[in-house]
Amino acid sequence: MLEPGFWDNQDEAQKVISEANGLKDVVNEYRRLEETQENLEMTLELLREEDDPDLHAELSDELQSFGEDLEAFELGMLLSEEYDKNNAILELHAGAGGTESQDWASMLLRMYTRWGEKRGYKVETLDYLAGDEAGVKSVTISIKGHNAYGYLKAEKGVHRLVRISPFDSSGRRHTSFVSCEVMPEFDNEIELDIRTEDLKIDTYRSSGAGGQHVNTTDSAVRITHLPTNTVVTCQSERSQIKNREQAMKLLKAKLYQLKIEEQEKELLEIRGEQKEIGWGSQIRSYVFHPYSMVKDHRTDTETGNVQNVMDGDIDLFINAYLRSRLS
Repeated sequence: MLEPGFWDNQDEAQKVISEANGLKDVVNEYRRLEETQENLEMTLELLREEDDPDLHAELSDELQSFGEDLEAFELGMLLSEEYDKNNAILELHAGAGGTESQDWASMLLRMYTRWGEKRGYKVETLDYLAGDEAGVKSVTISIKGHNAYGYLKAEKGVHRLVRISPFDSSGRRHTSFVSCEVMPEFDNEIELDIRTEDLKIDTYRSSGAGGQHVNTTDSAVRITHLPTNTVVTCQSERSQIKNREQAMKLLKAKLYQLKIEEQEKELLEIRGEQKEIGWGSQIRSYVFHPYSMVKDHRTDTETGNVQNVMDGDIDLFINAYLRSRLS
C-alpha cells in the first residue's frame, strides 16, 4: 500500500485493502482469543487456590462466551475453498403465488441485507424488478467483504414461508416459495472461454422501484450467453459501460456455477447416487403460523426466534451447514 502508484487503479487498490483488512481481522481475533484463554487459565488457578462462588459463576459465563467465539473463529478458518474469500452475488426469485411470494422475496432481501451490514459488508443492489402490488419479483445484490461467498453459499436453495397472509382478507394460511442463488464474484481470477460471437447484448431504460434501486437513464444492460441461454442484467449504474462491466461479472459467475453443477452431477453419476443436483431443493422453512419456528432441513437446525432470523441473525444455520460439509 506504500508503493508509488498504489492508488492509480482505485478498484485494484480497494481489493488489496479488503484482503489486507480480512487478514488483519483474522490475526487480531486470534490474538484476542489467545489473550482471553490466558486470562481464563489465570482465573482457574485462582479458583483452585480459593473457591469463590462469584468468581466461579463469572468463569462459567466467560467460558461459554469464549467457546462461542472460538467456534466462530474456527468456522472462518474452515472457509478454505478456492473462491470462499470472494464477494458474493445473491439473487432472489419469487415463486408462484403472486403478491404473497413477492412480499416474501422482499422480506428475504431485508434479511440478507441486515446480515451483511451486521458483518460490516457492503451491500449493493445490481438489478431490481418490483412486484405488481408489493414486494419484489426478482432482485440481484452484491455483498462485498472477506469470505462473503464462503458464508452465503450455505443459502443456495428454496426458502419456504408459512403464515397468515396480510394480503388475504379471509385470513387464510399461505405457503410461499422464493429461490435463492449465490455465486462468487469474479474479476480476473478465472479464465472462461466467453466468445464475443456467443453474446447478445441489449440496452434498455432502467425500470423498477426507482430511488436507491435503479436509475432512469437508457443505460441498463442485458447480456445473453447464447450457447447456455444464460441471461444477466444490470441497471444499478448510470453509466452503460459500468453496467456492462458488472453484467459481465454476473455472467462469469453464472457460467462458473453451471460448470460446478455439471461437475457435481458427473460425480454423483460415477458414485451411482440418485440425489438431485441443483439449488432448487427446499432447504429451509420459516413458519409464522400456527407456531413460530425456522428449521433448516439439511442439518435439522432450528430456532423459535423467527424475528431475530428475519432481522439477519442467520449464522446459526450458516455455521451448521458449513460444519455438516466437513463431516
